[in-house]
Amino acid sequence: MSPLNIGVVGTGIFARDGHLPVFQDHPDKFKVVAAFNSTKSKALDFAKLAEFPEEKVFDDMDSLINDKDVDYVDVLLPAQFNLDAVKKCVAAGKPVQIEKPIAANMKQARELVEVAESTDLPIAISENWSFLQAINVAREHLPRIGEVVGFQHNSTGPFVLNNKYMATSWRQHPEHIGGFLSDGGVHQLALVTALVGEIESISALTSQVREASGDDDIVFSTLKIRNSKCIGSFSYGSAFGATDKWIYLKIYGVNGSIMIELNNKAAPIVRVKVGSDAEHSGEEEVYNVKEDKSFGIYEEFTNFHDAVAKKDKSLLISSPRAAFHHLACVAAFIESSAKKGDHVEVERY
Repeated sequence: MSPLNIGVVGTGIFARDGHLPVFQDHPDKFKVVAAFNSTKSKALDFAKLAEFPEEKVFDDMDSLINDKDVDYVDVLLPAQFNLDAVKKCVAAGKPVQIEKPIAANMKQARELVEVAESTDLPIAISENWSFLQAINVAREHLPRIGEVVGFQHNSTGPFVLNNKYMATSWRQHPEHIGGFLSDGGVHQLALVTALVGEIESISALTSQVREASGDDDIVFSTLKIRNSKCIGSFSYGSAFGATDKWIYLKIYGVNGSIMIELNNKAAPIVRVKVGSDAEHSGEEEVYNVKEDKSFGIYEEFTNFHDAVAKKDKSLLISSPRAAFHHLACVAAFIESSAKKGDHVEVERY
């Protein structure tokens, strides 16, 4: 099968450091052939890295989308521009993959899902955490621990002064709801919902610790899972002083527990204990997980490649509907905190 020709819209840090290396490592599947950036010099620099001619650096997004040599469009823009980009791609008959979060607010997110579901074109959200191998390993053992009744999620760590991503103006002055909480928090929500299900209601308190975050940057909350008696906690934020970086999800069942540890993203660990009570507890089983060096980015693009090549959008794992739910949870964090921690229902599509 010939590689799919990709047009990249938005050639910033993550396009260069995250997407392009994956495309170049897998030339049998992907070939970058065009680019657009509002600052043309950045697109020209990207063209040199991607090794395609300068004449394929476009002066506007529409020209790239309508270029006959582009099979699908990879969009890496601030969230407030995602809806417009998707509309343009659908009008041109081009599959499109956009970066998370899905949109800047729930109104845009709802309209984007409507657009995506009005067409047979594959439209995906770049949510690499949905493709982590640790999720697959944990999922294999879920039946062994019986009915899931509780969970604890934690992703907390120290503030990093020299963070190249936090230095971007659209992150420092966010137009997307939740700012840092939605930009990074949707990763954590993808992990949690993949294993325990959709979230029905939330009670949360949020706060802004660092001015550089642009908005609230920590959240501590309790959650109720839809169609289940499962309840749990969700903590997120990397705005603290010196502390260890901890990322884990512990799932409690009536017949055991599963712990996913992502502190070392290169070598995640899944721990499993099976037993109905303290007196009948088995030995802890430890599974060392090998993640691809891209931490799910290669898998997300492979999934999108298959959906485009087979013209079957049902193959998509990180769909607009799934991303809508993740952003809706962030919106619920913010609403609940504004109501001093009152429980609020998570908006449904």
